Amino acid sequence: MTPALNRQRLRQIQWALLLLAAVLASLAVLQVWNEYRSFADKPMRLARAEPTIQIERGEGFAKILRRLREAGVKPGYDWHWRALAWEMDIAKRLKAGEYALERGITPRELLQRIADGNVVQYRFTIIEGWSFRDLRRALARHPVLLQTLEGVSDAAIMRQLGADGVPAEGRFLPETYNFTRGTSDFDLLKRAHASMAQALATVWAERMPGLPLNSPEEVLVLASIIEKETGVADERPLIAGVFIRRLQRGMRLQTDPTVIYGLGESYDGNLTRAHLETDTPFNTYTREGLPPAPIALPGMAALRAAVNPAAGDSLYFVSRGDGSHQFSATLDEHNAAVRRYQLKR
Repeated sequence: MTPALNRQRLRQIQWALLLLAAVLASLAVLQVWNEYRSFADKPMRLARAEPTIQIERGEGFAKILRRLREAGVKPGYDWHWRALAWEMDIAKRLKAGEYALERGITPRELLQRIADGNVVQYRFTIIEGWSFRDLRRALARHPVLLQTLEGVSDAAIMRQLGADGVPAEGRFLPETYNFTRGTSDFDLLKRAHASMAQALATVWAERMPGLPLNSPEEVLVLASIIEKETGVADERPLIAGVFIRRLQRGMRLQTDPTVIYGLGESYDGNLTRAHLETDTPFNTYTREGLPPAPIALPGMAALRAAVNPAAGDSLYFVSRGDGSHQFSATLDEHNAAVRRYQLKR
């Protein structure tokens, strides 16, 4: 074979090798691309059930990747995550916070969640009718809230809230509050305190004309009594109507929950005639008008009932024993209702 033919054959082999290399490179690139696409949009495998990842402020992408591995995220190499973050243009927009890694989530969905700041939300519900003591106990039991109030007095808490000298009872609006990890017990109290102030301002502006209530504070006190007297939603305006008419006529409210509140720790669950005759600032059998402070945490429905009582002529009510009440306009009717629903029990 001539030198010219050898050179031609060599070039053909070289071209064939280059073509083969190009084909192999293309196949490799295609495989890598398919692998990347499968990673980005395929649900992640997690080493443990429903973990979360906590990203601290100022952490870089490398640290976030380490946290993902620590949380048990299995698939994907680091370059997969970096390529995905580059594709989504969010590598520098990832926000601090706690994020859920629930089963079924894809890497793309997770990175978007972190970029959007969709952190894990926890819930804390303040129940209507709780005392402030009940509220503090519930806060202390919550497993996520930062505990900062152990050993802090009620008076000191109110001072921190800018309400020095104001009793803590009744000042926090019952509702469900969402919060994120890192929130403290005081942070939540501060929100509930502000919510109650706003609720009082709202209902005071909506109050019925001619009520014997001289301030939002008196609305709060009356609403707390309404809250403790009934758990039946439809009865709150009826209960409010009885108390408003009693106040207008100069009658004593004569409501058991205020007596019980005034007894404090000495109350053993059995309200006696001696208790009703024992004078305290909260005994509405021995004292006229409203008690000096709220006796519980009233909800929005009780606040609205206090300023918009139901019309009528009833001045008395007695429990039927099933959570509802019998209302009466005269003392004779009331005594008959007492005999029917109370004495026979």
